[in-house]
Amino acid sequence: MSEVFEGYERQYCELSANLSKKCTSASILDGEQKKQKVSEIKSGLDDAEALIRKMDLEARSLQPSVKAILLAKLREYKSDLNNLKSEVKRITSTNANQAARDELLESGMANTLMVSADQRGRLLMSTERINQSSDRIKESRKTMLETEELGVSILQDLHQQRQSLLHANNTLHGVDDNIGKSKKILTAMSRRMSRNKWIIGSVIAALALAIILILYFKLAH
Repeated sequence: MSEVFEGYERQYCELSANLSKKCTSASILDGEQKKQKVSEIKSGLDDAEALIRKMDLEARSLQPSVKAILLAKLREYKSDLNNLKSEVKRITSTNANQAARDELLESGMANTLMVSADQRGRLLMSTERINQSSDRIKESRKTMLETEELGVSILQDLHQQRQSLLHANNTLHGVDDNIGKSKKILTAMSRRMSRNKWIIGSVIAALALAIILILYFKLAH
């Protein structure tokens, strides 16, 4: 998983938990204190949106298999951020009457604490899923590295086999050249032998003719 994404993720989780606490405290305040607290919450929401955008850009720049997992987490964080915005709108609403505010003083705090606990529970579950996804990604990365090493080993073996085949091919070419030279030498020797046969035959015929002539002259005299 991207270390940059994990850094933004930790910042967002801490900021979200802090904003949830501020929403809880702002819901029981009134007057200037409430306005100041709401102003802090809105500033925090802007920071949270900026972190969401950064996580989105980082996730989309990664490999498809990792990107799909991170974008799924990002949808949960966006949903969490929308819940925080809805909580701020509810706190800052001018349509609520004084009776509703009084009721919130008594029961709203407990309900908000329950909502905050629920949000923290979801964040903890998200963190656990993140850790599990990180482990799966690490295992996938390990498998990819092992596969890559195996591929490199196979390529090296194929290269060695190719070199052996090229060497054998060169050796065969050398043998063919030697056979061609030997064939030429044998052909030349055969021609010389044929020529020598004709010469020897001519010599023998000449000698025979000479002997016949000698015998003829001797017998004639």
